[in-house]
Amino acid sequence: MLHGLLTLAALVALLCVPCLLAIAIFADVAIDRTERSMKQAATRWRTRREAARLERSTGIEPAHRRLRRPQIHHQPPAEEAPAGPPFEQVAADLRRLARQRAEVAHRSPVWFAAVHRAYDERLRIACRELEIPEHLDALEGIDLEIERLRVEGLLEAAGLSLAVIDTDGRQDTR
Repeated sequence: MLHGLLTLAALVALLCVPCLLAIAIFADVAIDRTERSMKQAATRWRTRREAARLERSTGIEPAHRRLRRPQIHHQPPAEEAPAGPPFEQVAADLRRLARQRAEVAHRSPVWFAAVHRAYDERLRIACRELEIPEHLDALEGIDLEIERLRVEGLLEAAGLSLAVIDTDGRQDTR
C-alpha cells in the first residue's frame, strides 16, 4: 500500500514538474505584459490630461464637449447663429498654433501631440468655412503630414495666410 502511494506521488510529481517549469518560465512574460499595459494606460491617461490642460490654456474647446442641441422646428429662427468662431479668430489661432508647432518640437511628446490636435481642429474649421475638402480625421503618420501640407496649400490659395511671423520680426514663408 505504501509502495503504491509512493509510486503514485512520484508519478504525479513527474507529470507536474513540466507544468510548473512552464509556469515559472512564462510568468515573467505575463508579468512583463501586464507591466507594459499598465505603463501604456498611465501614458494614455497623462496624454489626455496634458491635452486637456493645453486645450484649456489655448482656449480651444475639446471635441467631445461640443454637442449640438436639437433645433425646435416649430419656431422660425430669427437669425442664423454662426456655426463656429469668427473666421478672423480661426486664422489667428492657426498662425499662433503654427508658431507653437515649431516651438514645441523639443518639449514632451504629449505637448507636441496636443498642439497638433489643436492645429488640425482649426484647419478643419477653416476648411469647413471655405468649403475645402479635407481628410485630417481619417489619416495618421506621414499621410496626416501630407494632408496637412495639402490643406495648408489650399487655404493659402484661398487667401488665408498661414505664414508664421517670428517674435523678432522675421517671417517664415514655408
